[in-house]
Amino acid sequence: MGDKRVLIVVGSQSDEERVAGAFKVLDEAGIGYDFVVSSAHRDPDKTAQIARDAESNGYEVIIAAAGLAAALPGAVAALTELPVIGIPLDVGPLRGVDALYAITQLPPGCPVGSVGIGNAKNAALLALRILK
Repeated sequence: MGDKRVLIVVGSQSDEERVAGAFKVLDEAGIGYDFVVSSAHRDPDKTAQIARDAESNGYEVIIAAAGLAAALPGAVAALTELPVIGIPLDVGPLRGVDALYAITQLPPGCPVGSVGIGNAKNAALLALRILK
């Protein structure tokens, strides 16, 4: 992992194409990243371990993308001191509005930054600004 500074986490392999815009931005900036699939609902122990170990593994920012109930960004933020950027995904009957609310309305003490629905590019750009 060494030089990889950003961790990108999604709950399902099918979400990879939805966050591809972040890969491009980080690649162009020369910032290393890892992409991991881990569901807050289906793999809670794995997700918790990823979040707890992120800082010791050298990551400085986590981008977490989720749709529908969008538990992943909040679950990750609850277990790390690193900044977490949530990407609400445009899925389901509400087209990501439910995910946007879930990410932005987390309780005090569990901060997650959010970008617009489906806007992985802005998530990566925000990560770059945090890394400055």
